[in-house]
Amino acid sequence: MRWGGRGEVKTLRNAEAVSLGLPLSGMMLYSGLYVNELLARVLEQETNYSVLFFDYLQCLQALAAEDSSPEQALRQFELALLHHLGYGLDFLHCAGSGLPVDDAMTYRYREEKGFIASLVVDHYSFTGRELRALAERHFPDAETLRAAKRFTRMALKPYLGGKPLKSRELFRQFVRKQPNTPVDDA
Repeated sequence: MRWGGRGEVKTLRNAEAVSLGLPLSGMMLYSGLYVNELLARVLEQETNYSVLFFDYLQCLQALAAEDSSPEQALRQFELALLHHLGYGLDFLHCAGSGLPVDDAMTYRYREEKGFIASLVVDHYSFTGRELRALAERHFPDAETLRAAKRFTRMALKPYLGGKPLKSRELFRQFVRKQPNTPVDDA
């Protein structure tokens, strides 16, 4: 791949395709835009992220699959991105005691510390079962998928700063025009 130019805007001069183009349309297209915007906002420019590229490609392939929902692919990619950014969080042990998480207990997320056993159930709380799903990057039901979305939004927020993602606004506009599309934005 070769590119050139001054400032932030570069011109791609030569590139070899890794695979055939991936057909994304509708909700999947907006999900792909979200992934691209996320990468553009959180990664340093002109830095090699070759390992992350395979997670990115896997996400796009999952979005292009006809029988898939974007939620699984997006949450798995967001967790991979956090990992590549050095966000090494232990989902399987309580940060306070070091004990393994119990599926039936509730844990509260503390930024830069981890998950601490808690009796409080709020937006920052997760069950041990949800934490196990996050650790495995596998979300077998809507409950664990919602928990993954909640966590990745919290964890990515410091990387994104205070600026909202444009792709979310585009998706909301798309949903308003589509009568049968779920309103749950990326």
